[in-house]
Amino acid sequence: MFKKGIIIFFQVLVIVGFAQKNPQWQGYFSYNEVKDIAEAPTTFFAASENALFYKDLTNNEIKTINSIDGLKPDIITAIYHSQEKNITFIGNKNGLLLLIKSDGTVLQKRGILDEVPVNPTLKAINHFYENENIVYISCDYGISAFNLNTLEFGDTYAIGNGGQNIKVFQTTVLNNEIYAVTVNEGIKKASVSNPNLVDYNQWQVFNAGFWNGIDNFQNQLIISNYSTLYRYDGTQFINILSQPETIIDLRTNNNYVIATTTSKVYVIDENYQVVAQVQNNQIPDINATFTCATVIDDVIYIGTNNNGIVFCPLSNTTTFEIILPNGPVYNNVFRIKKTAAKLWATYGSYDNTFVPTPDYSQKPISFYNNQSGWDFIPFPDLQGALSLTDIVPNPANEDEVYVCSFQSGLLKINEDTITLFNETTSPPNGPQSQQWVPTIPNFISVRVNGAAFDTDNNLFMTNALVYKALKVLKPNNQWQSFDFTNLFEDPFYETYGKIAIDKNKTKWIPSFRANGLIAFNENYNNKLIRIKTETDGNLPSISVKCVALDNRNQLWIGTAKGLRIIQSVDQFLSEDEIQSKPIIIEEEIEGEVLAQELFYDQLILDIAVDGANRKWVSLGDAGVFLVSSNGQETIYKFTKDNSPLPSNTINDIEIDGTTGEVFFATSKGLVSFKGSATKPSDDLTNVYIYPNPVRPEFSGTVKISGLTDKAIVKIADISGNLVFETTALGGTIEWDTTAFGKHKVASGVYMVFVSAQDGIETNVKKVMIIR
Repeated sequence: MFKKGIIIFFQVLVIVGFAQKNPQWQGYFSYNEVKDIAEAPTTFFAASENALFYKDLTNNEIKTINSIDGLKPDIITAIYHSQEKNITFIGNKNGLLLLIKSDGTVLQKRGILDEVPVNPTLKAINHFYENENIVYISCDYGISAFNLNTLEFGDTYAIGNGGQNIKVFQTTVLNNEIYAVTVNEGIKKASVSNPNLVDYNQWQVFNAGFWNGIDNFQNQLIISNYSTLYRYDGTQFINILSQPETIIDLRTNNNYVIATTTSKVYVIDENYQVVAQVQNNQIPDINATFTCATVIDDVIYIGTNNNGIVFCPLSNTTTFEIILPNGPVYNNVFRIKKTAAKLWATYGSYDNTFVPTPDYSQKPISFYNNQSGWDFIPFPDLQGALSLTDIVPNPANEDEVYVCSFQSGLLKINEDTITLFNETTSPPNGPQSQQWVPTIPNFISVRVNGAAFDTDNNLFMTNALVYKALKVLKPNNQWQSFDFTNLFEDPFYETYGKIAIDKNKTKWIPSFRANGLIAFNENYNNKLIRIKTETDGNLPSISVKCVALDNRNQLWIGTAKGLRIIQSVDQFLSEDEIQSKPIIIEEEIEGEVLAQELFYDQLILDIAVDGANRKWVSLGDAGVFLVSSNGQETIYKFTKDNSPLPSNTINDIEIDGTTGEVFFATSKGLVSFKGSATKPSDDLTNVYIYPNPVRPEFSGTVKISGLTDKAIVKIADISGNLVFETTALGGTIEWDTTAFGKHKVASGVYMVFVSAQDGIETNVKKVMIIR
């Protein structure tokens, strides 16, 4: 809770979308880290890593723009708003240029990304400057010109010595001359009217010093040389500000020069006097690092790297307010879990060698509920637990949540109490640390991952890189461990994924390195079967990434090189060896129908089963598929190009069984798709229809929910003519309001007859169609 002196402004505001394109999708983006600010007379725009928010200063309304609205950037590095054309420019690290027009249309301009012949790492867009309908785009390779009238790229200027590519920080135009601040080659200038600016010889060295920012103010150049700010009056450089930190953002408007460092903002007036100074340690209760700042109507707006926009009056720099659209702390969500009341998210991860991320992920835990929006548990409250991965709610008490740490052990979160179980705080059978790291003698790493509850409320979890690789925390708070030393080779070098526990209490454990899929059941004399490659199990790869149990007791297995299934988990009870099988589908390739493996040779990151027993499958950097219950039909294929997914890398998939909403934790933001497959109900007492009535402007499908599995649904008009019939494969069915798919039914009241599979239980509802 923020203390006196700072107000959270619209922190839990219900955000209105900018130009929402698809109502089936919902975005849950982080706006904490502000990369850049742009301004218009009555509006300011702020860019986070891959989304925008803006505030209308006339009515204080705040809106967001993200992938749900069609805005799908790479990593935003600079933004600019052209007041002349009412177009917002968004520059990206990979060179992609996005334009948002006044009607909400998002245009993609790929000239830099696709056509500038330089190394892809040199295409970052650093700054925009507009002059006479040309926007000069400063990039890591030089300058590109963009025509505001045609909305097309013009020439590209490589202005380094000898015509080499060189990084340009910023440009400005004064007295018909364009000035460009370069790295290591000083400030270069040329005539704007010179028709041959592509010739590097036309660019002269204005000053050979080391500079990193430039703008013009009151017909004078304002230039920063990292820690010092100068004005150039036409004959000499005059120092107007000296301070110890690097100036990371320099801009001007009609009345002020604004210089920003990571900890300070300086506002300088037309007499070149500092009229206001904001220091980050003046702001109560937040640890802000500044990224940029501007002044609009004598209000200072400051972008921060973790608290959105902080603002205060120019005349009073002691009272602050925050503008921060509600969202998770970060966009790179690694794991998510939905309970009845909350959606949980963690940010810890491991790399391709299954080592925690370089900073060991000192990150918080975020959670969301419909009443208050997003909140989080800060890292200092998490007992020092690093690299948090899987989240496991207690099915007997959803207020109690367990979180795996791939570095520090296991966290237990119960309302306001947080407990850490590791080698020192749990009994000998609890989580253990890695026993030997030759380069770091005192290194402690308690790598817990992939926890799951069984039907007796025992919490099983894997403990990587130790001999006692499987641990269980029982309801009586007693621990038990299972030593895999004699069960398979090298358990000490093995790491594991998320566990699935079937109806027989068999644990299906993905191993990342050398042991394929492990099936273990302590109730059958510690029986263990390893399912590996070729004749040892027919997996396409020894590295298993994920497993999922479906509603028919089949096990779906995602590996580094494709998909396999086990047709019945009961095979474990009666067999000593299990052979997995591929799903064979028919595909038409160049006019010929050929038999193919489903997801052949694809890296599979996650599999989730919805209420209709369909499978959502995320592929490494290739988006997500929804396939039918048997895998023979592809229902959806979502990628960044054809959907609001902000990234093709989906780390985790989670399904709300009650509503059918499918959540995708991607590398660049959390989004959800409002699916229709819900869990079956136990009876037909709560059948409901939505929307009802169906109005003329509605273009979706009618959902009938609260169904039992395999319930029979028939829809007839008021005269008794049957127009639709189907059998439910979960808790919800959809009707496209046509008569058996042929034509739209007429306006009127339609009777919906529902009966259970055995015909004993029935229910009748009505739905009104208005054309």
